[in-house]
Amino acid sequence: MSRQGYPKQLLALLNDHSLLQNTVLRLNGLHGLAAPILVCNEAHRYLVQSQMAEIGYPDVRLILEPVGRNTAPAISLAALAAQEVDPEATLLVLPSDHVITKLAALHSGIRAATELATGGHLVTFGIEAAAPETGYGYIERAEAIQSGYHVARFVEKPDLEQAQKYVDSGQYYWNSGMFVFQSQQFLTALKMHAPLIAQFTEAAWQDRRVDQSFIRPNPKAFEDCPGESVDYAVMEVAKGVAVVPLSAGWSDIGSWQSLWTVSDKDSDLNVSKGDVIFENTSNSLVFAENRLVTVVGLEEVVVVETADAVLVAAASQSQQVKVLVDRLQDSGRAEHLLHRRVNRPWGWYEIVDEGPRHKTKRIGVMPGQRLSLQKHVHRAEHWVVVSGVARVTCDDQVFELVENQSTYIPQGSTHRLENPGEVLLEIIEVQSGPYLGEDDIIRLDDAYGRVEGR
Repeated sequence: MSRQGYPKQLLALLNDHSLLQNTVLRLNGLHGLAAPILVCNEAHRYLVQSQMAEIGYPDVRLILEPVGRNTAPAISLAALAAQEVDPEATLLVLPSDHVITKLAALHSGIRAATELATGGHLVTFGIEAAAPETGYGYIERAEAIQSGYHVARFVEKPDLEQAQKYVDSGQYYWNSGMFVFQSQQFLTALKMHAPLIAQFTEAAWQDRRVDQSFIRPNPKAFEDCPGESVDYAVMEVAKGVAVVPLSAGWSDIGSWQSLWTVSDKDSDLNVSKGDVIFENTSNSLVFAENRLVTVVGLEEVVVVETADAVLVAAASQSQQVKVLVDRLQDSGRAEHLLHRRVNRPWGWYEIVDEGPRHKTKRIGVMPGQRLSLQKHVHRAEHWVVVSGVARVTCDDQVFELVENQSTYIPQGSTHRLENPGEVLLEIIEVQSGPYLGEDDIIRLDDAYGRVEGR
């Protein structure tokens, strides 16, 4: 379900909101919070912006990484951004792909961590270990301090025997990857323990470019920055690191099995989403996006159906999806990159059918949005309006079409599609020509600053 162009953070797995949206919404009720700062990949900017607007944050600040460089550089950029608003700002750092079900416990933990951070500590949250989990790192606690503990050490992911010893001792927590610290305290520790990261992120920030709500650090400086996790760069080596225990129904949703664990289940311990029928099946998870899926006579399986792929796996082997993704990439396939529905800043499109010299798309344009002014060297297009109102530019003509009306865009013509209405515009586009690749676009004007792709 997650693809390179549509990562896990943007999926709605437990309710009607995505994991990213839930990360922001679960902070409602905490006092003294400034507007969130989001750090994400440049390629996901419009998806993230759209999801934030859906939950009431249309003007959220987005720091766009030109490449991924792990959590230490990302947090450094956020700290630099916060410093410019308030030199004494405290940062609450949250990955956007976690599930937390007990909000009162989370809020209590954040307040406790903030108190420690105000006193100059770099604070992490330790999840009270419910089982000897080998997929998480661990934090060993030392002596108590206020509502937390000093950290004795961070421990890499252990084997099962060692993990059991950690749980039995009562001195270890799962490493959550969530933090609270003063921005200046973090930046000072980063300069001391990871000076190259501090140097390059500061250079990238100082030479940033701001485009509306998008903040783009200097690409060259950020690409030259070492990629390192915040644990390695700062938390494992700095002084004054503290841990606040947290028992808040936390999971990082690292596999389908972990999603099954935190989801509501029926009387046979099955989890389902979509059009699913179980018969004599138990302890299973089935997601259906597009069609009816039936499962008969099975136990502990995962079945996930999307428009272009189906996964069937033993629940205990669901983490092997990562191996499959590597095989898809090595074989030159495209399923790991995008869903059949491809999101664009103006809306989306789906490929309905394609063959030699023809391709049919279903296109949705959001109200008030428009595609780039463009032309194609190799193809012509026919547009049929399914619903809504289409404003069409074709060479020197501008006209509107409504439901059941159509038009023809000759090969080489300059054209644009717009939605001037207040509801979604849907059209069917039929392309014909010797080459129908998405790169056959000469873009003449674009409201979103793109240089390639539709």
